[in-house]
Amino acid sequence: MRDISILVPGKLHDHAVKRISDAFRLVPLETADPGLLSGRSADAVRGIAAMTTIDAAFIDALPNLEIIANFGVGYDAVDAGHAASKKIMVTNTPDVLNEEVADTAVGLLLNTVREFTKAEAYLRAGRWAREGGYPLTASTLRGRRVGIFGLGRIGQAIARRLEAFGLPIAYHNRRPVAGVSYTYHDTLRGLAEAVDVLVSVAPGGAQTHKIVNAEIFEALGPDGVFINIGRGSTVDEQALIAALAAGTIRAAGLDVFADEPHVPQALLDLDNATLLPHVGSASRATRQAMADLVVDNLLAWFDEGRVLTPVPETAGLAATRRG
Repeated sequence: MRDISILVPGKLHDHAVKRISDAFRLVPLETADPGLLSGRSADAVRGIAAMTTIDAAFIDALPNLEIIANFGVGYDAVDAGHAASKKIMVTNTPDVLNEEVADTAVGLLLNTVREFTKAEAYLRAGRWAREGGYPLTASTLRGRRVGIFGLGRIGQAIARRLEAFGLPIAYHNRRPVAGVSYTYHDTLRGLAEAVDVLVSVAPGGAQTHKIVNAEIFEALGPDGVFINIGRGSTVDEQALIAALAAGTIRAAGLDVFADEPHVPQALLDLDNATLLPHVGSASRATRQAMADLVVDNLLAWFDEGRVLTPVPETAGLAATRRG
């Protein structure tokens, strides 16, 4: 065991906790609250492994902190900019969950368009035997045009799957992606106007906060289907609820929400909303791979002065590791 204290605030995957406790001095904390830290324990902490909010105040309460290993590809809960200013490394867990999340996105789209969950509930309730076949679905995936908002690793994995379905793909990013043949749109509105399925894989943060709004739903149109597998904060939920209720768009499939695990009752009440409890990467195999990457980043940092998956804000800090 290394004589290095790693703080784990709140819950973390059991496999990660076990590996950390085997390799380091594990310091559990109920939540990431500076008020729960004592001076002595705060001074000892050199690393954090977390799947919760790590803000500037918490970072500042740990004077010898070197690295924050975030469990998840999205790291908007970590103030990475502040960490970078303090020369503290931040890592995340990309790639190991790409295929699982892409599978979920396609499954969610199919379920939203073809109502498979409702059809199963119809069968289980005995209605097939009593009333005959499930009503024909008003929508289909055939003939649709797909737009992907956020053509990163996961977005490209989704695009490959839907391309195999014979669907044309377009996308919007801050800039075009090299090496892809999909049609690029330089505005999100332009993308929404050109497609009738909009899949959001965009990260959270100030730049994307409520960027999918009433204007985007109007552009998507009455046969439009909106799928969100990225971050709930990117969507104006009240505008989405209004668009679904008024028929501004046909349907939505959501795996993420603005205030998880709390889902607005108005969304729950809508018949044209398909809702999942943030299960995009939620298989045992994928979550264990994510847990391994969290710990592997900590080991690489303290043993070799480098990390495997730095976030962009701190990618240049590997050579400036302390101690």
